[in-house]
Amino acid sequence: MTTTPAAPAYDLPGWKHAYAGKVREIYIPEAAADFASADKMLMVATDRISAYDFILDTPIPDKGKVLTGLSLWWFDQLADVVGNHVLSTDVPSAVTGRAIICKPLHMFPVECVARGYLTGSGLADYTTSGMVCGNALPAGLGEADRLTPAIFTPAFKAELGDHDENITFDKTVDLVGAEDAEALRDLTLRLYTRAEEIARERGIVLADTKFEFGRDASGQIVLGDEVLTPDSSRFWDAADYAPGKVQASFDKQFVRDWLTGPDSSWDRNSELPPPALPEQIVARTRARYVEAFERLTGTTFPA
Repeated sequence: MTTTPAAPAYDLPGWKHAYAGKVREIYIPEAAADFASADKMLMVATDRISAYDFILDTPIPDKGKVLTGLSLWWFDQLADVVGNHVLSTDVPSAVTGRAIICKPLHMFPVECVARGYLTGSGLADYTTSGMVCGNALPAGLGEADRLTPAIFTPAFKAELGDHDENITFDKTVDLVGAEDAEALRDLTLRLYTRAEEIARERGIVLADTKFEFGRDASGQIVLGDEVLTPDSSRFWDAADYAPGKVQASFDKQFVRDWLTGPDSSWDRNSELPPPALPEQIVARTRARYVEAFERLTGTTFPA
């Protein structure tokens, strides 16, 4: 069970805390009674990191700024495909660089996942059934094989602390209706195709990613939450990519490897929380996030 932060990460004048997730916190204007009456929200990316359904006690410095900066960059790259929820980056000084002011959205209860390579839970499903979320795939595929074309593999959003459930397109239709399901699938694959090309030009393989969509006040479907970050995507170094083996990712791989390795002495199957991360693991993880930001955007990370 994922632990939930006990208290808001920031005390922000003019804003009141409304929600805490694994990494992000949502604030609404003090004058708003609740989400429903708020005309804008402040979304803050903290430096928290989660692994194996636990929010770790050790933060990764600047992680929230990487996630926010990279999301904003991608929103700009993809603006001609679909609109997004960003209203402003003029945020309180305490959260500069790690927060945006955004539109409240009526979110779809589906995480929209695109897979261009076979790995992770997709590979596990394929090995068992020859399919991934109802998508029948050719026989003989293996770890990190490319899928052409990419496939839409949605997931039903679970409550905080529970696992998201991979679902079929037909189940998506049941949840949101045929018209919206088709629109979400189309947008997801168009966004993935565009982002995969952009990333490849920068020497990065975008293996898979998830998008979250909602309707704004005008009824338009727009892109929300974070987009194409190391937390929501699987990025690999194109120079090292080779099918048939597990690829090194630009994410919290160092954290996962240390937690399950002999040095942590932590039993993943126990209900005990993971131990504090050592400084070298924190530093290597931060460096990996920053490297993803710099290679994709072509700019120096503003530490």
